[in-house]
Amino acid sequence: MAQAYWQCYPWLVLLCACAWSYPEPKYLGREDVRNCSTSPERLPVTAVNTTMRLAALRQQMETWNLSAYIIPDTDAHMSEYIGKPDKRREWISGFTGSAGTAVVTMGKAAVWTDSRYWTQAERQMDCNWELHKEVSISSIVAWILAEVPDGQNVGFDPFLFSVDSWKNYDQGFQDSSRHLLSVTTNLVDVAWGSERPPVPSQPIYALPKEFTGSTWQEKVSAVRSYMEHHAKTPTGVLLSALDETACEWGFLNMGQSGSPKLPGPCNIQLFLKQQHIHQLLRAPKIIVCGNSEGKRAAVWGYRTRKPGSSKQVGLFNLRSSDIPYNPFFYSYALLTNSSIRLFVNKSRFSLETLQYLNTNCTLPMCVQLEDYSQVRDSVKAYASGDVKILIGVSYTTYGVYEVIPKEKLVTDTYSPVMLIKAVKNSKEQALLKSSHVRDAVAVIQYLVWLEKNVPKGTVDEFSGAEYIDELRRNENFSSGPSFETISASGLNAALAHYSPTKELHRKLSSDEMYLVDSGGQYWDGTTDITRTVHWGTPTAFQKEAYTRVLMGNIDLSRLVFPAATSGRVIEAFARRALWEVGLNYGHGTGHGIGNFLCVHEWPVGFQYNNIAMAKGMFTSIEPGYYHDGEFGIRLEDVALVVEAKTKYPGDYLTFELVSFVPYDRNLIDVRLLSPEQLQYLNRYYQTIRENVGPELQRRQLLEEFAWLEQHTEPLSARAPHIISWTSLWVASALAILSWSS
Repeated sequence: MAQAYWQCYPWLVLLCACAWSYPEPKYLGREDVRNCSTSPERLPVTAVNTTMRLAALRQQMETWNLSAYIIPDTDAHMSEYIGKPDKRREWISGFTGSAGTAVVTMGKAAVWTDSRYWTQAERQMDCNWELHKEVSISSIVAWILAEVPDGQNVGFDPFLFSVDSWKNYDQGFQDSSRHLLSVTTNLVDVAWGSERPPVPSQPIYALPKEFTGSTWQEKVSAVRSYMEHHAKTPTGVLLSALDETACEWGFLNMGQSGSPKLPGPCNIQLFLKQQHIHQLLRAPKIIVCGNSEGKRAAVWGYRTRKPGSSKQVGLFNLRSSDIPYNPFFYSYALLTNSSIRLFVNKSRFSLETLQYLNTNCTLPMCVQLEDYSQVRDSVKAYASGDVKILIGVSYTTYGVYEVIPKEKLVTDTYSPVMLIKAVKNSKEQALLKSSHVRDAVAVIQYLVWLEKNVPKGTVDEFSGAEYIDELRRNENFSSGPSFETISASGLNAALAHYSPTKELHRKLSSDEMYLVDSGGQYWDGTTDITRTVHWGTPTAFQKEAYTRVLMGNIDLSRLVFPAATSGRVIEAFARRALWEVGLNYGHGTGHGIGNFLCVHEWPVGFQYNNIAMAKGMFTSIEPGYYHDGEFGIRLEDVALVVEAKTKYPGDYLTFELVSFVPYDRNLIDVRLLSPEQLQYLNRYYQTIRENVGPELQRRQLLEEFAWLEQHTEPLSARAPHIISWTSLWVASALAILSWSS
């Protein structure tokens, strides 16, 4: 029973593919497994002794005259994933979950987290800590007010509080006599001392131009143009999110009916599709081919300059590896109408990269490098002049916000970089599509491997996760996974954010459902895909639930909707087939995705705080269903927002899937599908064949090609047959004979 319990509720549940809340599980009312009130000495072996850590922190609090200290779970850039030096709440509490806030007073310590992590927190925290099973700021403030006497100070690091978070805390303390005190020296860092992991020092490099939309100089000019045409005409914009300073991003003029085309056979999207990007990028940087007039024309670097046509903008096209799963480096940027300041560790730049940024001059198109720690002082000094500074409050911390006089502050929800990079230009679209073709090869190889090895009893959740990560690393231009792989069998798949560990995992079985949610970082794109499979005989309910999740995916993917429609307006289409029979899922329906950037790229998606859909955006579409204690289903694809062809003239949009892996025929009850859904699914399968089939053939992956051919056969209204390995080998033999002839 103990082993079964650990399998049901593993303590290392980490946030991976979806940064959403999950419905509270059925074990809400059970007692804390630590038994701190009766047997505090009988802690789980996984609990961390934090007595000395708390003593060191309280010593610092006493020095700063603080009665309480708030420790959030983020970094100075509001990143989704944080580096080891920023895991302060984890160090002070022992709790390693990715979501939660800690508060330490002179006599108590407490952590607030959501239901995904309650068991994990109980097994990792010692009895110095209280666990609060809620996450609202109001509940944290109420606890502090009950523990801290009148007139005392409550400290926090302003660089770890977003502007909105600070406002919520500040409002909660306004009617009390406690004082919320900004302390720019992080007290956990001081207590952590020499044991704190060092700040990353890997080189910062420029992404090759073959993988970028345009030069950083063109991108800076575009941001300055945005500032000039802004209603409040800011003189500078402060960029705080790491994907703002590192990124490359593109913008399509939405007044145009289409993207610019290269002449004749040099159309870049067609060229990439036909020639395979991995071959193209090993060739010289300027690729030459013939145009319609028989003249030479360059593919890379081709850019139309006609007014109103596509232009590409962004910032520095720089990358590094400071953050897990994201190719970023710690930095800020202050871009004004006459200067460019990049706040970063200067020693990480090579001479070549310094030359790339024009750091040896002070002209408007020269990048001035300043020390990362000086951003607050530099922003304060700039704000002392006759200026207006634009910030996106979603990713700006109170640490820089508080030094800008309010009359000189221009606030938007998102910075211009976030808004503009949400729309990919034609080159970026082609690059990202190409990365998804190679990614599909890796996923198909994995599914074929599973079908052969799971019946042997040789695969578990952890070894499976390791193998699919290895397959992706073997692909061209791979930079590792884009998040920690969710590899969940049976009842573990009912935990939407579950990931196995080397110590805690289950074996995969032909008698259970298996969910794999994974993605890769490639120089030409970021991927994220989820497939759920069953190798045995699923129950009627499992097949119905799976089919209804698939119906929701199809209904949203094929939807035609007016341009500029908010994602939250159309999100219900993904749930309708589930709602009809009383089923639902407790996470979001999708998120934006970057070009070798964030796997969860804001502000695109289907939530209330996402921006309206526009042509050129990429978003995931990922409905699911989770049956507590038994199984979980999620089907996730990445889709490009494209112009819809409608019977009557109008500005309408729809989605084009760029994930190219078929769904599990063994779990599809085609009798539930409408004729329109069935037709859409068969068209999608034909698209998969056209995009992935040639790549499998080129690599001589005969087994995988036969698998793909079988799993993308057109579905009919009769029940699908289960594919056997005998049929796959027959198809492989036929394929070999057809090629040899």
